[in-house]
Order: sequence, then C-alpha cells, then structure tokens
Amino acid sequence: MKKTLYLMRHGQTLFNLRRKIQGWCDSPLTELGIKQAEAAALYFKEQNIVFDHAYCSTSERASDTLEIITDIPYTRLKGLKEWNFGIFEGESEDLNPPLPYKEFFVQYDGEDQQEVQQRMAEACQNIMEEDNEVVLAVSHGGACRNFMRVWEHTSTIKQLQKIGNCCILKFEYENKEFKLVEIINPNISDLKGQFPVVS
Repeated sequence: MKKTLYLMRHGQTLFNLRRKIQGWCDSPLTELGIKQAEAAALYFKEQNIVFDHAYCSTSERASDTLEIITDIPYTRLKGLKEWNFGIFEGESEDLNPPLPYKEFFVQYDGEDQQEVQQRMAEACQNIMEEDNEVVLAVSHGGACRNFMRVWEHTSTIKQLQKIGNCCILKFEYENKEFKLVEIINPNISDLKGQFPVVS
C-alpha cells in the first residue's frame, strides 16, 4: 500500500538569522519562523491533508514548528535530529568547510555524513512501517537533504538550492522504498520586507 510522508524543515531560528552553525544545539524560532510554520499549516489545511501521526526531532525548534502546524499528539525522535557538527556548534557558518562535508566533522566530535544518512533513513522507514498512511515529520535542513540523497535514485525531482525554512518534501512510500514526488515551499510572499532575510 502506498503511504505518504511529509518531511519538512523547521521554521527560521535565531541561529539561522545570525548565521550560526546549528546542529544538535538549539535556538528559538524567530517571528518569521513562526509565520513560516503558520504558512505551512495553512497549506496543509487548504489541501485537506489529514495526518495519522506526527513526528519531530528532539530539538525544540522542530517541536515548536510542529505544534504550530497541528495539534495532534506527536512523537519526538532522536533519529530525526540535525547533523551533529561537534565543536563547531554555535560558531559562525563562515567556518564551514566546502561541500560536501563527508567525514570532516568527525575529527571535531561530530558525525560522518553516512551516519546522518543512515539514521535518517532508518528513522523514516521505522515511522512508515508503523500503522500510518499520512505522516508529518519535522526535521532539519541538513538531515532532510541527506535523506533526499539516500533516495535520489528513485526520483527525477532535484533540489538544487538550499532547503529553505519550512520547505516540505512530499515522499511516497511503497515496498520499503521512498520516492520524492513534490517539493513545496509554503507561500510567504505577503511577508516580504517585514523581516530580515530568510536563511
């Protein structure tokens, strides 16, 4: 049976705004981040999308985003957390190495890229093997991107630019395989000029 996973990034945070590396460390949603989550909630409402269950990472920025989108009970999972950047956490994004990061952060007590991909793949597969048909999972930009890489061979859809705050990745799940079928960026055009640049 074909199931649907809506995997999305959290709303803008203070660290996003300040361009600080934010993996396992956390910072609160900004006013814009809250508005982005509200726009995502409106998208799901307008599309008449009803979730069987909701999940998020254990980071507060993810659970805060989820609680704006839906009021159904949800489960927090460590497997949905962002990449662990080790001692680079909280530092300026200017210190990031060139992409792809691969195993760069391991020497600084962080995670290898394959570790991130494996735990995201396992977490999402475990979620979809539960008695769920339509699922919301709120995660993080790097984590979502690496999940996409695991399953890029099943889809023709490409995301060339950075995954923006509250970007929604719609996956179909069938026969233990995920396929990316749509990338949704909720409409926040009416907010332009009211807030600092989205990051």
